Amino acid sequence: MDITFKIAESDPEFEQAKGLFQEYATFLDIDLCFQNFSEELENLRKQYYKPDGMLLLAYVDELPAGCVGVRQFDSETAELKRMFVRPEYRGYKLGKELLERAMEGAKALGYQKMKLDTLANLVKARELYESYGFQTTPAYRFNPSEGAIYMEKML
Repeated sequence: MDITFKIAESDPEFEQAKGLFQEYATFLDIDLCFQNFSEELENLRKQYYKPDGMLLLAYVDELPAGCVGVRQFDSETAELKRMFVRPEYRGYKLGKELLERAMEGAKALGYQKMKLDTLANLVKARELYESYGFQTTPAYRFNPSEGAIYMEKML
């Protein structure tokens, strides 16, 4: 099994990310309209590209297996978004590697802090974030989902 990671730069890579984002939304089984998800999908490059962000893709045997986005929250803070690994690729520590690379990328972009939000039922994700030093914090934006959890850490 050949595992590789790539920062999205080309249109086909952003299209692969768009497909993964859509799978992520289906997996969550909640309506993401409160986050302007449709607009986000149409403007991935604007939110997740240099100089303020990045979109990282994980591949297994050259097939898209997972993704994570880093975008600007404010001048000193990055926001981790849409971390997702396809079910058939879970258990290979892709999430761990995506998170590590996202934090490194955020630092390289000049951010000092990272924020994220997750859901209470995503126990493995929350445990991963906690294992990297993320701590719960008050809500930093509206989320109508019951059990939304907000976290942050210094980079």
